[in-house]
Amino acid sequence: MESALSAGIAVAETLQRQMLGTESVWLWVTFLGDPKCLYIFYFPAAYYVSRRVGVAVLWISLITEWLNLVFKWILFGDRPFWWVHESGYYSQAPAQVHQFPSSCETGPGSPSGHCMITGAALWPMMMAISSQLATRTRNQWVRVMPCLAYCTFLLAIGLSRVFILAHFPHQVLAGLVAGAALGWLMTPRVPVERELSFYGLTSLALLLGASLIYWSLLTLGLDLSWSINLASKWCERPEWVHVDSRPFAALSRVSGASLGLGIALHSPCYAQVRRALLDNSQKLACFALAMVLLGPLEWLGHPPQISLFYIFNFLKFTLWPCLVLALVPWVVHMISAQEAPPVRSS
Repeated sequence: MESALSAGIAVAETLQRQMLGTESVWLWVTFLGDPKCLYIFYFPAAYYVSRRVGVAVLWISLITEWLNLVFKWILFGDRPFWWVHESGYYSQAPAQVHQFPSSCETGPGSPSGHCMITGAALWPMMMAISSQLATRTRNQWVRVMPCLAYCTFLLAIGLSRVFILAHFPHQVLAGLVAGAALGWLMTPRVPVERELSFYGLTSLALLLGASLIYWSLLTLGLDLSWSINLASKWCERPEWVHVDSRPFAALSRVSGASLGLGIALHSPCYAQVRRALLDNSQKLACFALAMVLLGPLEWLGHPPQISLFYIFNFLKFTLWPCLVLALVPWVVHMISAQEAPPVRSS
């Protein structure tokens, strides 16, 4: 394993040397592959095009992120930005690698969450676009374009993670394979018409299940804060260590999103607009309004205390599906209905 890790550092060193000056591009790619973008951007974008696909993106995101969290606790993967210092391999001749603002994530590194979660959650979008193209054209090249775009995007995310020293290549590969497999398995099994208690119990199960695994591992004598300590120790700048990259931040996000999805699907606002056929301009207005409402949510920041941050994060991601699925479409639908000219009877 140590030889594989040192080979991974050599790959990262080669990428940084050969692609000197492209740091901003790779930072942008890794941002687009961030699991938080799935909730904040891809989920509403997909939902306002197809409600079923949007719900699938959100559901697969939260389930896959929970699984990724558990895998990381069990697999104990190092991250390159601290392993180059902890391993002792480079004490005589330091590796010529550099950290970036997105390098210093605090969770374990295996498998890559960016690749696994994004790969799984974008699968229903890729399949929906492929299905639409299959009914409209017989050109094989056009029909495979969504799959090629999906694979190219995930490959770019994987390269960006290696480039910025967030992951080793084998962690990226594991994330890509696991993400595609989970996307393929879960897309036909997304719960849409389920009672509110199902989503509430799912949220509780995710929260209690991860907590039980966490305390069980602690009971076995495993120190699950090891990655946080190493990230804080070896990150070049303290401001690059973000609290929202901690494992329990992901847990509060997925449990909140699950509860929020259930509340949204059973809200009075959603009941009024679920069968409304919004035109393209209304869908665009929904997406724009959702992005505008996201601004105040992000502007609120987060409490400095870790426990309060987890509570705030839970509430934030409980509210977000309610805004996207129910409140925003209801507001746009009501405004459009008021602006429409009355129909005169003959």
